[in-house]
Order: sequence, then C-alpha cells, then structure tokens
Amino acid sequence: MITAVHALLYAEDPAAARDFFRDVLGWTHIDAGGGWLIFRSGPSELAIHPADTPTGQHHEISFMCDDLDATVAELRSRGASFEGDVGKQPWGRTIRLVVPGAGSVLMYEPAHPPAHSLPEPEGAS
Repeated sequence: MITAVHALLYAEDPAAARDFFRDVLGWTHIDAGGGWLIFRSGPSELAIHPADTPTGQHHEISFMCDDLDATVAELRSRGASFEGDVGKQPWGRTIRLVVPGAGSVLMYEPAHPPAHSLPEPEGAS
C-alpha cells in the first residue's frame, strides 16, 4: 500500500533552497547523508488536472495553509518574499512564495474542504 507522497523540488541552488525550508519555513527534516535534507511536509493531497501539452509531462507542487494572510505575514517576518499580491481563484486565495535558488511555489488557502483531512477508508493501512 502507498503510505506517502514524496515531492521533488528542483533548484539551481539546492543549498539555498534547503536552508530556506529549514531556517525560514522551519520544516523538520532528516539528513539522508552528506547534507541531503528530506523535509517533513505534513498532510498531502493529489489532484489530476488536464494536460496543456500532448505529453502531459508537467507536474506542480503547492503549499496549502488555513489562513493565507497570517501565513504571508509570518513568513515575511522571517525574511520570505512573494511574487505579486494575493489573488482569488474559484478554488481559493493564492500567492507565489519565492524559494531561493528554486523559483517560486504556489501557496494557497483553499475555498474547498481539504482532502487530507478525510478519514482513511476502512481496511486501508
């Protein structure tokens, strides 16, 4: 049985991105060896979207939060920066969080109930 989702974030400067996740976002982690940090990212969800290209080889990661305004304010106080202002989509409020050495990641407060809070189906392990 699948027990978790392991997301990959590619960075031109992996050390800067790892420092950001550890020091600014405050995510707990393990060192898999040689400074290769793997971060605990909390609950996850997976959505399937239609592909814009025939190959469909496009994948994306987003960070969810319960209160976007409070999260943005807290992260700014720790030195984080953002692209643009908070926007509104049919599925939630959004902003792009700048990750040093890795571009930006969508951060959003969902307008829908989060799927990660659903109970496990009976018999799942």
